[in-house]
Order: sequence, then structure tokens, then C-alpha cells
Amino acid sequence: MTKLYDVAIIGAGSAGLTALGEVRKQTDNFVLINDGSYGTTCARVGCMPSKALIEVSNAFHRRKVFDAFGVSGGEGLTVDIPAVLRRVRKLRDGFVAGMLKLTDELKDSSIAGRARFLDSQVLAVGERRVYAKKIIIATGSRPVIPKEWGRFGTGILTSDDLFEQETLPSHMAVIGMGAIGSEIAQAFSRLGITITGFGHNKHIAGLSDTAVNSQAVALMRAEFTLYLGETAEPVIEGKRIRVCAGDESVVVDKMIVALGRRPNVDKMGLENLGIELDEHGAPPFNTRTMQIADLPVYIAGDASRHLPFLHEAIDEGFIAAYNALRKEPACFERRVPLEIVFTEPSIAVVGQSIDELDEHETVIGEVDFSKQARARMGEVNHGLLRVYVERSRGRLLGAEICAPQGEHLAHLLALAIQVKLTVRELLLMPFYHPVLEEGLRTALLDAASKLNCVDVLDLAKAPPIH
Repeated sequence: MTKLYDVAIIGAGSAGLTALGEVRKQTDNFVLINDGSYGTTCARVGCMPSKALIEVSNAFHRRKVFDAFGVSGGEGLTVDIPAVLRRVRKLRDGFVAGMLKLTDELKDSSIAGRARFLDSQVLAVGERRVYAKKIIIATGSRPVIPKEWGRFGTGILTSDDLFEQETLPSHMAVIGMGAIGSEIAQAFSRLGITITGFGHNKHIAGLSDTAVNSQAVALMRAEFTLYLGETAEPVIEGKRIRVCAGDESVVVDKMIVALGRRPNVDKMGLENLGIELDEHGAPPFNTRTMQIADLPVYIAGDASRHLPFLHEAIDEGFIAAYNALRKEPACFERRVPLEIVFTEPSIAVVGQSIDELDEHETVIGEVDFSKQARARMGEVNHGLLRVYVERSRGRLLGAEICAPQGEHLAHLLALAIQVKLTVRELLLMPFYHPVLEEGLRTALLDAASKLNCVDVLDLAKAPPIH
């Protein structure tokens, strides 16, 4: 007799494993189908190994301010690249181990192989047929590599194989200066590798605010060569690679390609769902229910092309599973958008970015960290923070950040935006001294001074004394 599962989950990444956890609360009649390595993109090749690398690179780079602190001998420090990479892999393997144990425990409820839709409730996995009342697509993504670049063979690295290298050459190019490219370029440069960065856009790391971007670009260029606004064109030159962009070119040993990630939804038979796919071959879906059209099929995580961040993948996996277990899907309010790039200073976009706002209805408050007291003490006094405020009501709408410990400022701002705080309400909160958060207070006071609806006095008035 053919078995009919309540839910089939395709993919064992962050979204898929989150969906699995929710499904298991309600039913034992499920199946997890996974093609390739188990373990999330974040743990295996993404945020976790890259942040382990960044911690080392920042620690080593810190030697450059020792003289300012009155500490000598920093110039004698050296770094062992193979040892750094071994540590990254060791940490990475620890992060992945727990996930592998979880999937190993599934036994017959787990199928290894590539799933392909025959219709909205039937999957083919090799010669096997899997029938399910509801199906969740959580197949993740893979690095984008132009097809014609295949000729460079091992001369190309991506985030998927970068951390498997035993060592790295002395000269490398980073192609693409989004979040991943910006982090990797700075980290390897700080470890002593000669890096040349290329970005076809003049903005880096997801920034749209020209002022914040200018600060970020200037700080990056102080550490490594960076060409922006031209498309990189690599050519083979002997055993090396020449990368050209406009009038500029450089010869390198390897290229790290960071041109984004492509959802793993091709070759899945989505055309058999009877719906129109977009130009990327991806299906239409509701971001608040994660349901594809009106089908018993849901999509979550990087596969959706929606918001390629771990916390969003987890939310989408939960939403997809929650709705897959019910007759009618429920709509969920999504969290405030939050993107953090772990460069130094940190780069972040919180809430609405400046290019999403009406300039006539928006007030901007800013702070330049070059004069901020706590930042000066730590020799990290560089960067810019700009907050965007609704002119009519004084409500905080968004921010773009290139600032020391910007990852923490970004979370504070995300909380404020999520609960719809105004500039006035934020200024009523205590700011200790001396802390980097005082820089945020400066930006809020700047915005308040431009709002007719806000008293710049940032202390609540008590009732009259009788």
C-alpha cells in the first residue's frame, strides 16, 4: 500500500530543519528529503566559518593600533594561514555536528536524493515515489558563477569551498562586493594576503545611502585596492589570472567569486505545478504564509529568493510548517528587515533603507564617529550612522550604519522600529556614559532638531511641584 505522508520537507538546511522541528510537534508521519551534504549553509560554508575567520583577522589587525596605546612589539607578530584555516574548520565541524546527529536519528523518515515534482502532492526521488498532503521546499541556494568562468577551474573559489583550502596564495581578487565579498576581502587583507576587490556597483555591502557608503568605501580602500562601478572580466594569463575592470587590471593567483547565490529550485519539476514561474524559474508565493499560489506547497529560506538571512530562513521554515499542518494558512507579520555585514566597522541596514523612503516626508539624523568619545578611546573612531525619521509623527523608520560595533546598534534600532518608537520616546531612554550608544543619541538629537513635532529636550518633565 502506498504511504501518504502528512508533510514532506525537501532540504535539510536552516529553513528545512526549522520546519522539521515544528512538524514533529504535530505528527510522526513526515519525511525529510535531502540532496547532498546535510547541515545548514550558515554552519557549513556561510556565517559561522566566515565569522570565525573574521575574529582572527580583526585580532591580528588590532596590532596596528598598539603604538597608539603605548604598547610596543606589535610589528613582530605573524600569522599562520594554514593554522587559521584549520581552526575555522574545527569550529565549523563542531557547529555542523549537532545537525548531522539530528538527521541521523530520523532513519526511515529521511531520504537521500534529489526530489522532483510530478504534481503538487507527488515527488519523484530517483525511482521512488513520495506522496504527501503538503510539501515544503527548503532547498537553499548555491553560489552564482558565470557559466563561461568554468574554464578557470581551481583558480576560482566560492564561499562553498573557500574554507576547505589548506592554505591560500599571496595574491587574490574578490569579485563582488556585497555582504560576503566585503567581509572576505577585508578579512584576508588583514591576514596579510594582497587583495584586490571588484564590484560592478558603486555601493558595497547592501548600502543605498550615498553618505554612509562613501565612508564604508573609503575605509575599505584604506586597507586594500578596490575598484567599483565596472564589471570584472577575468582572463587566463599563464598559470595565473588577470582581472580587468574598465582601465584597471591586476594579476592574481586565485579569484574568490562572491556574486550572490542562486536558489536551488531548478530541475525540481516546478513546471509540473501548473503555475507560471518567474524569469528565474521560481514560483510565486505569499511572504506572509509562504504558500505557493493556492497549492498545498510551501517554500522557505534561500529557495524563496525573499530575504537570504538565517533569522528569516528560520522564520520562513516555521511559517511554512505551521501552515502546512492546517486546513487554512495563517498570515504572519514579518519582522523588521535587518541586515548586518561583519566588516570593521560593522555595516548594517535596518528597517527601510533610504532609497525606499520619500525624501520630502523623511528627516535624517546623523553622527560622525570620528569625534565620538568612546570610539576615540578604542582607536575605532571612524564611520557614520544615519537614522531616517517620519517627518509627520517623528517615528523611526530605518537606518544605515557604518560604525564601530554597528551590529549592536543595529539590533537596538531594529527593536525600536519593531515597536514603532518615535525619536522623542527613544530620547527618553537612558544612555550611559561613556558608551558607543551615545553616538546614536547624537543622531537622534540631530533628527529631533529638524522635527517641529519633537521637543529636543530629551528628559520627561515631571508633574508640577505643589
